[in-house]
Amino acid sequence: MSTTTEDPRRSLPTNAAGIDRTESVAVAQYINFSSTAPVESAAGATWTTRGQNAVLKYVAARSEATIFDGTFGSETALILASDAAAVKVVWNGAETVASGHGLVVIPAGDVSITNTGSGDVVLLVRADEPGWSVQTVNAAAYAEDHPRVAPAIEWPEPIGGDKVRIYYTKDIQPEPGRFGRIFRTRSFMVNFLPTQSGPRDPAKLSPHYHDDFEQYSLATAGSYTHHIRTPWLVDQAQWIDDEHESVGAPSIAIIPPPTIHTSAATGAGDNILIDIFSPPREDFSAKTGWVLNAEDYPQP
Repeated sequence: MSTTTEDPRRSLPTNAAGIDRTESVAVAQYINFSSTAPVESAAGATWTTRGQNAVLKYVAARSEATIFDGTFGSETALILASDAAAVKVVWNGAETVASGHGLVVIPAGDVSITNTGSGDVVLLVRADEPGWSVQTVNAAAYAEDHPRVAPAIEWPEPIGGDKVRIYYTKDIQPEPGRFGRIFRTRSFMVNFLPTQSGPRDPAKLSPHYHDDFEQYSLATAGSYTHHIRTPWLVDQAQWIDDEHESVGAPSIAIIPPPTIHTSAATGAGDNILIDIFSPPREDFSAKTGWVLNAEDYPQP
């Protein structure tokens, strides 16, 4: 992970003075899959969670079996969480095979997804896709929309039209000034952060905040402590103590705006975190060279 002085996010615009001290702030959520009962499927154990704008179906894939077979009314995406992950996607009758760490983007239409590897797979679905949000273990947290979260407006159609697209991380080398390995789609932004070997230096954390979007921090290996501070509001009854939540992997932390947050790897071996946003972030997209597939998915 980047150090405090090296963190490329320090160049992003901020609006700390603009935090509304009257609007309530949602509570952070931490879902540790290892201590949450899964739904067993032919492909493996699955957990389905949500944020306001996206549903995440995590599959601890171990057998060759169908993950999904049906129709999506909107774009979806698959995170292949390790080099051992592999899938066969049939979209509108055309077959695509993907194998290795990376992202698969699938347009709306008739879709069949079959697990063919031994690594974990995460399906990203828009929360307004009928029937998906009610499957989530934290559905009650979104009985009403959180007013601070920006709506999930779709970004422009991809260049070259609809087709299944695959983006692998294996050949992407770090570059000074670039943050992680970021890919965007019409509805999602996924940042594959570099593997942290051993615990993160506590003297080199990167506390920051977002004005109007949730962050889904998905741990796929190791362990993390998520540090979250909620700004004080005018109503003291709504003040929330600082949180320092330790989780293993796989797990997800759902971080609401405008909380100040940073995540510290704590595992002795490899620690791997993937940050997910919906819709894509405009500030990341404005940074030249940060979004690695910008030529496929234009900005509004």
